[in-house]
Amino acid sequence: MLALFLTLAVFVTAVAVGAQFLKPLLGSDKPSDFPGPGTGEVVVTVENGEGTRSVASKLESERVVANADTFLQSFSASGGTLAPGDYTFKTEMKNSDAVNVLLGKDQAKVIYFALSAGLRIGESLQAISEGSGISIQDLQALSNQPAQFGLPANAKNLEGYLAPGEHRFPLGTPAKDILQALVKITVDELESQGITDPAKQYDAVIVASIVQAEGGQAEYGDVAGAIYNRLKPNDQTNGFLQVDSAVTYGLGTKSYNFTEEQRQDKSNPYNTYANPGLPPGPIGSPGKTAIDAAAKPKTNDYLYWVTINLDTKETKFSKTLAEHNSYVEQYNAWCMANPGRCT
Repeated sequence: MLALFLTLAVFVTAVAVGAQFLKPLLGSDKPSDFPGPGTGEVVVTVENGEGTRSVASKLESERVVANADTFLQSFSASGGTLAPGDYTFKTEMKNSDAVNVLLGKDQAKVIYFALSAGLRIGESLQAISEGSGISIQDLQALSNQPAQFGLPANAKNLEGYLAPGEHRFPLGTPAKDILQALVKITVDELESQGITDPAKQYDAVIVASIVQAEGGQAEYGDVAGAIYNRLKPNDQTNGFLQVDSAVTYGLGTKSYNFTEEQRQDKSNPYNTYANPGLPPGPIGSPGKTAIDAAAKPKTNDYLYWVTINLDTKETKFSKTLAEHNSYVEQYNAWCMANPGRCT
């Protein structure tokens, strides 16, 4: 009998030791998720530049989520990005609900707004106003003082510097701090491309804003190269950019159907048909890819380009006006086949 007890004791001990040994191999006994919806309130701070792994660990330690690893999988699947700020969670939330809090879906807890690439300053300020509750008048007043944000003297406002993307800020963040954060994203991107002088940064943003408006993302590098080629002395362009997107910006419209009189109007400073060189300022907010293209354009011999399909953004490049005109005919044919699209 004693021998039997000793045998059982040894067996139980072996099972326990074996279980501890196998536990790392077989996986944790933590649940993968809480059933939710959760209770109470837990405030978790996401620091500037903090990674998702660190945030997931915080959430697990605060019992907001059951398992940092499975939460990370849910967050990664969402395709979202982290933004610094204070976020209010419940304890024992479902992973998907906790992800929604971080992505600003629970917008009562944070200031949230999204800016698309290519928006003009008025459109960007309107989106910021709607997301923050800050009056459009206060935002415009700040935008009209670009020197406060480090822009050069020839900048009239923050046009071109309000970085596209999803943005989240703690409730109560001052308007100037919000705008400064957006400007910083743009300036940081320019500096990462080796452009540190504010005046040169401004020219790069002007070019990037035209690149953003004039081509599909796959062609940004070639469009930027062609823009710089047109600005160089040559017998075809004489320094005139001749871009419709700049003309319409100066007219305050978005229609490319402007008159010949408007095309010849030098009083429109953004009329790049009548005035040589770059327009006096950006014509919208360029995204990162457009900024990078303006900073490091592709080397090419192109002087002309035209997007011949507004759905696919297929863009044709040319070295001569005759070749360009043949592509313009393709664009016109596409417009005829798609009534109402080429306005």
